[in-house]
Amino acid sequence: MQTKCGVFFESYREEARLLVGGFQKTRFAAFLLVLLASPWFLNNYHVSVLILINIAVIAAVSLNILTGACGQISLGHGAFVGVGAYAAAYFSFQGVPFLPGLLLAGIVAAVAGACFGIPSLRLKGIYLAISTLAAQLILEYVFLHWEAVTGGSNGMPVDSPSVLGFVFDTDRSMFYLTLIFAVLAVLAASNVMRTRFGRAFVAIRDHHLSAEIVGVDLFRYKLVAFALSSFMAGVAGALWAHYTMYITPEPFGITLSISYLAMIIIGGLGSVQGAVFGAIFITILPEALGYLADGLSGAFPEVSSYLLAAKEGVFGLVLVLFLIFEPEGLNHRWRLFKAYWKLYPFAH
Repeated sequence: MQTKCGVFFESYREEARLLVGGFQKTRFAAFLLVLLASPWFLNNYHVSVLILINIAVIAAVSLNILTGACGQISLGHGAFVGVGAYAAAYFSFQGVPFLPGLLLAGIVAAVAGACFGIPSLRLKGIYLAISTLAAQLILEYVFLHWEAVTGGSNGMPVDSPSVLGFVFDTDRSMFYLTLIFAVLAVLAASNVMRTRFGRAFVAIRDHHLSAEIVGVDLFRYKLVAFALSSFMAGVAGALWAHYTMYITPEPFGITLSISYLAMIIIGGLGSVQGAVFGAIFITILPEALGYLADGLSGAFPEVSSYLLAAKEGVFGLVLVLFLIFEPEGLNHRWRLFKAYWKLYPFAH
């Protein structure tokens, strides 16, 4: 219930709502309208960046379920995105329609994730991270050498997605398609965190021994976390494949896995909203550096060339700075910002 003095909950059902109060609903509706209208006012390049953000949101939200909520560190998430991309390309080549192919790509990635998640029963912390790194390397090898399915180093083409005869062959149409799946992924992850599975994930993350004592089946829930995270990663990979229309093994290396891990760290571990913030930040950061380098190219050509060459270094520096000065991520800063304006002009 929203009053002039604030928001007060009269039941647990009210407190569990995703949008509380009329102001939040109005703000979300306004944001959604601006987002839906943006492709009509932006050029194709900027729309393509928005598409990559949508895909990154799906992948980051999925990793947040595994690492942020369940506490299982994964350095192989980029490889599971690659499994979904190659599965979608293979099913598309076999004539499977887009939506069934997307679902099958997610299932293939989920099976792969569950298989590599089996060691999580015995391995924890850094040892589990090394195990998922091994999964990354194994899948990279498969992408490169299983030429009958993946095309090897030559890669393979992918058709544009088509639903009920409508072909998504423009950046604008692909933006709306990826946006739908990004919204579904965010809603799914948010609702999973409010279910028995979500509570079990958090219990395992906070203290696995206590969780096991109170009856949480560690092996079952860890496998569910790996499978669910990999399924959503596979969907993200499938959308990526259909958008780029040609895939090779190079994009799905360890760098991509680290980028997804950086997204959830910078956004805020364990927060779905934080994963969205992190995906937006990490996707826009290289573009912002490129714009900055272009702006400085006239007056300071040496500085411009240095910025372009040091993109990876800046990425690592930003991650380190966030770990030092804002370990709880952008979502924590957003909560502080809202709390400040909620109490303004009072200090407390």
